[in-house]
Amino acid sequence: MKIYVAIILAVGFLSLSAFKVNTNDEPTQKFKCMVQLKNYEGEGAYVVVSVIDKNDNYVKTLQILGDDKKWYPDLTKWWSFFENEKGAETDAISGATIAGGERSVFVLSIPKSDLNKGNKLRFETAVEHQKYHIKDLEVVLDTETLKSKYEGTGYIRYVRMIPN
Repeated sequence: MKIYVAIILAVGFLSLSAFKVNTNDEPTQKFKCMVQLKNYEGEGAYVVVSVIDKNDNYVKTLQILGDDKKWYPDLTKWWSFFENEKGAETDAISGATIAGGERSVFVLSIPKSDLNKGNKLRFETAVEHQKYHIKDLEVVLDTETLKSKYEGTGYIRYVRMIPN
């Protein structure tokens, strides 16, 4: 039994250490986020949630759903950001992909300095051997507008956000 616990702890540690998680003390606003996917045929969707500035530049990655790094280049716009020096330190926590028709619920910790400045929250999606959606969904990072349900344009049916 002890060996199983040790294996589970080791796998969990290795999964978390795959990304450098930003642990700075910057104040954040937490939002519970539910992503509901449309029904589609095929593999699970990779979803990346990033903060984008008003000039359409990546600021940081907040969440990655999909832990097999070999498919990250399929998210081409985000991957070019992630590969460079600035993108190497992601604020993301990785999770499993979501299959068609499924949903995932997680908490986004958005730095307060990114709110109410014209920045956007971008949801990018890709499915193995299928279409890539750079802007499956974009939402203005405004504390008032982040309390709603938003329709996606690709694999995402909708995203619902509520302050946590």
